[in-house]
Amino acid sequence: MIFTDQLNRAISLPNPPKRIVSLVPSQTELLVDLGLRDRIVGVTKFCIHPKGLKKEKTVIGGTKNFHFDKIESLQPDLIIGNKEENYKEGIEKLAEKYLVWMSDIFTLEDAYRMILSIGELTDTSIQAVQIVSQIKDGLDKEFKLKGSAVYLIWKDPLIAIGSNTFIDSMLEKGGFKNLINQSRYPEIDLEEIVKLNPEFLLLSSEPFPFKEKHILFFQEKLPKTKIKIVDGEMFSWYGSRLLFTGKYFEDL
Repeated sequence: MIFTDQLNRAISLPNPPKRIVSLVPSQTELLVDLGLRDRIVGVTKFCIHPKGLKKEKTVIGGTKNFHFDKIESLQPDLIIGNKEENYKEGIEKLAEKYLVWMSDIFTLEDAYRMILSIGELTDTSIQAVQIVSQIKDGLDKEFKLKGSAVYLIWKDPLIAIGSNTFIDSMLEKGGFKNLINQSRYPEIDLEEIVKLNPEFLLLSSEPFPFKEKHILFFQEKLPKTKIKIVDGEMFSWYGSRLLFTGKYFEDL
């Protein structure tokens, strides 16, 4: 069958894949939740969910640096990646030799389409439809408006979440108004944040591991702002981890 990925690339799969390499943590977890744990042969060092999976599989490097020799040894019949999380040169090199399906996620609807598409790719459409339905039960509602916010993902330099990102769409879904008007992931200095005077400063647990000590650092400059450490997975993982996001937004 011919399948089109989210970059509008067509791949032909003669049979459901039996040897899958996943290059994206959130999509690795999705594959397991689709019942495909036994068919995953390779994962990245960042594929931390479910616990213990990395010990069972071959770790092929990170999301931005693949060990091509390890991938070669696995002889995958499908590789699943993502435009933002992986790197173009590596994906292009893999696509010369293997079937590579790529996601490209900006919104919840993109995430739903990705889940359903991977279900079709792997002959697990029934499970994929069930997962999307359960995610929608938790997220397809209006969450209480919480206030204006700046969301930081890195400390040195300070990097914020801007528009045209999945996290931005999840901030809006969760009831926050993102004050960063720039696109993607702009660097920002502390003085700019002070001028924006957000009601909330959200410090993500990943990729930079913000801790309680950082709250004290920012609170001195932003005495009226509510500063919170938030679970970055709930805002940025676009696979089956979204099953937990609705309750997280309600509790936040």
